[in-house]
Amino acid sequence: MICLVGFMGAGKSTALVELAAHGLHSVDADSLIEERAGLPISQIFERDGEEGFRELERDVVLGALADPSVDALALGGGAVESEAIREALLVDGHTVVWLEIGVEAAWRRVRNSRRPLARDENAFRALFESRQVLYDSVADAILPGVARRIWDRAYDAVVGLERLPDGTRMFWAESSGGEYPVYVGRELLGSALFRDGSPAMPGDGRSFCFTDGAVGPFYADRLGELHGTITVPPGETAKSMAQFDESLREMAQAGVTRSDRLVALGGGVVGDLAGFAAHTYQRGIPVVQVPTTLVAQVDSAYGGKTGVDLPEGKNYVGAFHLPSAVISDVDTLASLPEAELVSGMAEVIKTALLAGGGLWDEVLALEPAEILTRADLVFACARYKCAVVAADERDTGLRAQLNLGHTVGHAIESVTAYGRYRHGEAIALGLLAALRLSGADSLREQVREWNLRHGLPVELDPAVNPAAVVEAVQFDKKRTSRGVGFVLLKDPGHPMIDRPVEDAAIRASVEELLSGAGGPR
Repeated sequence: MICLVGFMGAGKSTALVELAAHGLHSVDADSLIEERAGLPISQIFERDGEEGFRELERDVVLGALADPSVDALALGGGAVESEAIREALLVDGHTVVWLEIGVEAAWRRVRNSRRPLARDENAFRALFESRQVLYDSVADAILPGVARRIWDRAYDAVVGLERLPDGTRMFWAESSGGEYPVYVGRELLGSALFRDGSPAMPGDGRSFCFTDGAVGPFYADRLGELHGTITVPPGETAKSMAQFDESLREMAQAGVTRSDRLVALGGGVVGDLAGFAAHTYQRGIPVVQVPTTLVAQVDSAYGGKTGVDLPEGKNYVGAFHLPSAVISDVDTLASLPEAELVSGMAEVIKTALLAGGGLWDEVLALEPAEILTRADLVFACARYKCAVVAADERDTGLRAQLNLGHTVGHAIESVTAYGRYRHGEAIALGLLAALRLSGADSLREQVREWNLRHGLPVELDPAVNPAAVVEAVQFDKKRTSRGVGFVLLKDPGHPMIDRPVEDAAIRASVEELLSGAGGPR
């Protein structure tokens, strides 16, 4: 049974109509309640109060969830507040779909309705916030609630969850340039996702693996039927124009056509190269991202940024090319070298700093290596990244916040020729610099201690020249005629983008990293 949950105004009734068009026996729990009581819900509230309504709702919903004739059931917005209903939703055989909507859109849609809980805007907003964690706790899939005819595109992906390993979750990423399913779970490599006709494998063409020499031998044989493999050297130095040219020629020699797809298996370097190759090869072919590193699973695999480095700067050449799907199998993290896993934690703490709220609290309390068992955190980080991309796919404003810590971090990578620090290690140092530039001294100390606990660096190699780092900052790819705008942050969840910073302040923050200083100077 497909069970629809979501806040008022999320479009559950419309979704039922679309599901009925797919031949499903679709039922609205609110209609069942009104039929049982012989009254509209507003009058049930007036007669019995909310407590009385919730008791009736619980009995009706539990009965509907146990009814084998029902294929799709839409629950009222507050049904998930019942522990009994939440437990029933988690029973095998139910696929719970959260139709997500923002609070502003929800209020606009229901403020003039007769809904008993939509009469006071402040109470409405508070109720919205309190229910978000409940929807998330039961959802197997998350779809945009007000997207037009979303079930025409997402139906196969939702129904297909039944054939995937237990615990697999999916959300639908969308932005101005397109949309795609994102899967996060365990044992996904070798699963039904890689079979022909899967919603994760677009079109009717063939699959060609794009991977590196370190990852391919481990996992390439679990990607379904492959008709060729393009292999690049491991490491950041592979992100070059020379390797890009060589990979395109390999694709041509392997017989890749416009109807085929690339399956990018590996970390951020592979994802960037494969995506750029897919964008340019024969003017564009699909790419499915299968990230195997923590950095890629929580950040770089999503949003369609692709490209290569130049000696003058990181990611200087590239294009936007959204993936057709992203498949994050967290089991692959267990095979990472410890240093690579540790490096990825920098993107986890960066995302938590940007998101704030519950994600910040969870990540701040995270113990080393616990990420290996926390598919939920990978899922949450991926959702945050995609939400930002949805608001600004082409990186003209809001998306810049994702570069928190990256301006100095990329400069450190550049002046050390991409050989001294892994990407995440450089970003960990860049975050400390950004927080010092933000004047967030106590927050910087929290992050510094978190870095130490997780094995990330807090001191810069003494051989690095601070002046060279400041100079490299001026080659940041986001530099405009006005200069380089920094992402600053004083409190978790409240990033400030495009902030000017004096060279002297940048140099002071880098020199502080050389000394390994902790608290305010």
